[in-house]
Parts: sequence; structure tokens; C-alpha cells
Amino acid sequence: MYVIGTAGHVDHGKSTLVKALTGIDPDRLAEEQRREMTIDLGFAWLRLPSGRTVSLVDVPGHERFIKNMLAGVGGLDAALLIIAADEGFMPQTTEHLAILDLLQIQHGVVVMTKADLVEAEWLELVREDVASRLHGTSLAGAPLVAVSARTGQGLNELKTIIDQVLDAAPTRGEAQGVPRLPIDRTFSIEGFGTVVTGTLVDGPLAVGQEVVILPHGLAARIRGLQVHKQRGETALPGSRVAVNLAGLHPSQIRRGDVLSLPGRYQPTQMLDLRLRTLADAPPIKQNDGFDLFVGAAEVRCRITLLDAEVLQPGAEGWVQLRLDAPVVVAKGDRCILRVASPSLTVAGGQVVDPHPPRHRRFRAEVVEGLETLARGNPDELLLQALGAGPPRELADLLQELGMPEGIGLPLVEDLVAQGRVQRLGSPPNVALVSPEGWGRLTERLLPPLRAYQRRYPLREGMPREEVRQRLRLTPRLLALCLDAAQQQGLLGWNETSVWIAGHRAEPDTATRRSLDAALSAMARSPYAPPTPDLDPELLAWALERGLLVRVAADLFFLPDTYTELVAWVRATIISTGSVQVSQLRDQFGTTRRYALALLEHLDERRVTRRVGEGRVLV
Repeated sequence: MYVIGTAGHVDHGKSTLVKALTGIDPDRLAEEQRREMTIDLGFAWLRLPSGRTVSLVDVPGHERFIKNMLAGVGGLDAALLIIAADEGFMPQTTEHLAILDLLQIQHGVVVMTKADLVEAEWLELVREDVASRLHGTSLAGAPLVAVSARTGQGLNELKTIIDQVLDAAPTRGEAQGVPRLPIDRTFSIEGFGTVVTGTLVDGPLAVGQEVVILPHGLAARIRGLQVHKQRGETALPGSRVAVNLAGLHPSQIRRGDVLSLPGRYQPTQMLDLRLRTLADAPPIKQNDGFDLFVGAAEVRCRITLLDAEVLQPGAEGWVQLRLDAPVVVAKGDRCILRVASPSLTVAGGQVVDPHPPRHRRFRAEVVEGLETLARGNPDELLLQALGAGPPRELADLLQELGMPEGIGLPLVEDLVAQGRVQRLGSPPNVALVSPEGWGRLTERLLPPLRAYQRRYPLREGMPREEVRQRLRLTPRLLALCLDAAQQQGLLGWNETSVWIAGHRAEPDTATRRSLDAALSAMARSPYAPPTPDLDPELLAWALERGLLVRVAADLFFLPDTYTELVAWVRATIISTGSVQVSQLRDQFGTTRRYALALLEHLDERRVTRRVGEGRVLV
């Protein structure tokens, strides 16, 4: 499937030509038909002599409606540049050609309309002027066809030439990739509900699919699909598609939103791209503000120039855009920058990283990385994305790179076999890290672990959450890293702690003697034991191993004594209905302080509860 867009100056006959070719009036709005001027996007379709059916997007030519025009050119395979033979190039012709060139639309036909209104000699002069103006643009060398929508002159020839141009255009994959539908219209049809339209890119859609509207994450289900007003169960990339959605109201969806599958695309407010300015545009300075047009979205942005103080007219450079609102884009998407006053197209570029970190200017490593991404070699892209940084989840990495699993998974296997990438975990939870990244991670982890264990030799290890925060990893990535480090014999870990391999939290001989002395003193007076005079770390170690039981801040019992006391309390309550502090004190010859502390401890553990002066079982 292919999508062809019209472009050209107002009143040069774009909509009239579309109607003559297709029999469909693309001016769908009453105001458009009254004013005989396209205000918003119009759509039609055409069957060519080869039998292929193509979608036609008719875009506005008037300068006031240039933003609507931009919403329609993001998914074009080819363009029809419309020029009235009786007027030739006009201001919007020039701007539309510049936009097509910035978007690198490399397949198209120049259609000279109203050919019946001029003499043959004039038509030839216009043809020569047009050819010279196309020189140096993406449409240089495009075929020129003179037509008259009124008389039918040249229409059959035009259809044949469109067929020939599309023969050279790349086809879209029919069933691969993740579907992405930049939404350029949304409305409601009585009896059906919400409908959105757009040009489907990257993958197929099917009736019944659960989908999401981004960037706001609105869930919906596909109730129906139409391509060229024909219902179907599926829609393929390259189609102009109308999608009937269940679960959403039209007011919840705006032009520029993107329909896709849940969990496959993440909105972004930062873009890295290679930008080219128009030769007649003003210079671009650091932090200048623009209107960004990408897909069907329009959003304000600020620019960071990464490799130039100023981007001069006609120059190219690496830039980072900081967006005022989130958009959904993929690597390779093309975009346009405009200024609102005076209304002017300034530059265009191609996204090389849709989810970059914030860059500092004039960094050689940043520019080198962007150039590698722009080159597009799959293994270079993946290795560049990993760099020497922390581990990355494989699914997130492939999505960020716009790399299908059919390419990415075999590539990972090769890189792992070559030792250029280390794989952590097993499907479906797989992460990747470069050898340099793994080395940096262990260098950040092992020395702090050793220092922690020297400081706290009696602790099992560093708290796992502290380790996670030090490494700045998600819980799932941390688990994958700890498991890999354990397999390599570097460390041990459990749900709460992480330690250097071989570490055992045991007191030395002198420390053990002091603990044994304290335990012996407690055993000599088991029901009113002295508070053990121990270092806090040793005390915590003894409590952790069950050598002591704490019942209050400074009161402890030996485990056997504690068990005996609790058993007596339970038995007494069962036999007499309750127990009081004085009974416990008298039974074991202890003091009120110890008896009260034990019963309050059992209250806190919800073994007993206080009723009046006594305790009963909970």
C-alpha cells in the first residue's frame, strides 16, 4: 500500500485534480466547498493501471493552513507537486517543495494543472522554470506532466507515470513491526462511536486488538477497520485507515496522538536529530524556540545546538530538542521546525534517538555517538546504545532502537558468542550489558561492599536497597545483576542483603568470649537477667541469630527462658481466664519491671491483650 500527498500553492487545482482522478471530492467541510479552498486534510483513493490502489491525501495550500498541511505529509511515500500552468511557482509552492525536500520525499510527480488555459510555448517555459527550481531538491528529475482536470487532458498519462514512480518506491512490510497510527482526524459516527484516521506505519492492525492512545495511555479496543471505505479485519502499513474505537470519547483524543499496542512505545520530551536549515531561513541560535511538526503532532520546543555556536542558513548540525509536551516518535522519523511569526518553515531533520539523555554541548563523544546511530549498522547501534553504561532490558533496548525482534534477537546471540555483549538472565527477562559496562558496575559495587564489611563485620551484608540505590538500577535489573555476579563467584545475596563472596558474619575469639560471659551472667539469674553489656553490633548479631530475645529497649531474656515464660502465661490464661503482672512476678521470683515488660511485649505481638488489670489471649 502507498500513500501519495498533494502539495502546492492555493488555488492551483489540487482538490480539483484529486476529484478528477478519483471521483471523490476531498473537500469534506462545508466551508471548504463554499470557499473552494482546502482548509483541512482531505482524503481519496485511486486505482492505477497496474491494479494497485493508492491513498491520496489532499493538503491545504494557503499559508494560513500550512500547519494542517504538515499534519498530512508525515507518512507519504510519494508526492504530487501541483503547479498551475498559468501562474507557475508561487510562495506556497516554494514552501511546500522545501518541506518535501526537508522530509526527503524522493518519489514524486510534478503536475502542471490548467494546461488548457495556456499556449504550448508558455507551457514549455513553465516546464523549464519548474525543472530548474527542482534542481538540488529531493524531487530533482521528477517527471513533469501537463493536465487539465476540466478537459481530461493528461489524466491517463498521469496515472501511468504515478505507477512508474511507485515501482521505484520502497514497499512497506506487510506484517512486521509494531503498528503506529499518527492520528490526524477524530470524530464520532452515530451508532458506531469514536473514529480516528491516519496513515498506518510500521505494522498491521486487526479488529479486536487492545490498543492504547499515546501519549496519555488511554486504553481502547478496535471495534472496526476501514480502508478506502471498505470494512476489513486487518489494515496493513501504508494504508489510510479509519479505526472505530470502543471505550473512548472523541473529546479524549487529539490530532497528533498515536494509536499503538500497549507497552510498545514510550512518549518522549527529548529528541536527538540531524537538522538541516533552509537556505533562506534565519540563523538558528542556542535555545531558540520553534514549533515542531512530527507525524501528525505539533508541539513547542527549544533547541540545543550540540556542535555549533550558531546554525547558519543552509547548514546542517546535530541538535537536541526539548519539547513542551510528550510525543511518540521512532528512530528515523522526519520532522519540520517552523516559527510562528512571521509564519515560516525554518528547518527539518531526522530523529536518530527518540529517548536520549540530556546532552552537554560540544562533547566529541556525544557527536560520535549520534553519527554512529545515524549510520544505522544494527550491531553498531546496539553496542552504541549500551556503551559503557549500566545494563539495559533487551525489550526496552530494541524498542528504543526501532529494531524488530527478527533482527535484534539473532544479533544479540552473535554478539554474546563474540564476547562483545554480556547477557543477564534468561527469556523473557533478559538484560544486556557491554563488558566495559559490567566492569564499571562491579567497580562501583565491590569496593563499597568490602568497606561496608570491614566497618560492620558482624552484619550479613549491605542492605539490598542500599545497593540498588548506589547502582541506580530497577529492582528487576538489580536481581539480574546480582544473580550474574553470584554465578561469577563475586558475591552472595538474598532478599535483604548483599555480601562479598566468602564473607561470614562471625565474631572473632575475643569478641565471642565477651558474648559468652554476658550469656553466662544472664543464665545465672534467668528471670531477672542483667542487661548484656555488649557492643551494639555484637548485640544485633546475637539477636539476629536467636541467642537473645529483646522484650524491651534494655531488657532481654535467653531463648529458653523466654519460651518458658510465654508458655506459662498461655497456660495460666487458659486455666484461669487471665493473668496479672503480680502473678507472673511471684511465680518466677522476678521483679515487676521484668514481668510488666514481658506482658507488654506479648501485647505488642498480639499474643495477649490487656483487660482491666489482667491479660487475656487475643
